[in-house]
Amino acid sequence: MRAAWIIRLCLWALLCLFLLAPQLFTGLLQPLTRENAPVIYNQGSLWELTLVHLALTGAATLLASIVAVGLAVLVTRPFGAEFLPLSRSLANIGQTFPPVAVLALAVPIMGFGSAPTLVALFLYGLLPIFENTLTGLTTLSGPVREAAKGVGMTASQRLLRVELPLAAPIILAGIRVSAVISLGTATIGSTVAARTLGEVIIAGLLTNNIAFIVQGGAIVGVLAILIYDALTQIERHFARWLPANLKR
Repeated sequence: MRAAWIIRLCLWALLCLFLLAPQLFTGLLQPLTRENAPVIYNQGSLWELTLVHLALTGAATLLASIVAVGLAVLVTRPFGAEFLPLSRSLANIGQTFPPVAVLALAVPIMGFGSAPTLVALFLYGLLPIFENTLTGLTTLSGPVREAAKGVGMTASQRLLRVELPLAAPIILAGIRVSAVISLGTATIGSTVAARTLGEVIIAGLLTNNIAFIVQGGAIVGVLAILIYDALTQIERHFARWLPANLKR
């Protein structure tokens, strides 16, 4: 356990050091560049690009979580059960429709920048959260539901105090998957002038500078690992936090 925490702290420290002082890694990246080519990305601040990239990913994941959880709650209530096929179809469309195609359709309407990228990430992140929420809400044991009714809880009280808390670990697992998917997919937003770490990768591809490509890819990869791990820890902590009487 201690070794795992040491590895996490080392990764966070290494990432922050690279973002704040990338020139310290010049010697390591120098062999990946051609003569007279810049070694460290010099068309913007890596720290700033990372923060904007994370903000865009976070906003898309938050919106997808609100909509997906709301839809799942709706279709698991008696009055909304008939909308289950429609809502599942909408969530599936978000996953099957390529983000690049969403960008191509959104740019003429919304213009270049972060807006079309946010739409693409939002649609792409719906399905994992929706399906996990649906699973969590529909697999609760019958005795738990009956016990909640037996103590006089209303439908809304059962949802907020029993169903959602018990389903939370599964819901968080879906949010974790969605967040990591969005983090990687957000790089394509730079093709429509959104400020993301994709700028670094695209600049490397255009100038045949492998050092730039490695920088952009490495930052996104390390962020994905760290965010996945952080959300996994939150999920486990929440599962342990659940009252024992709710788990039975």
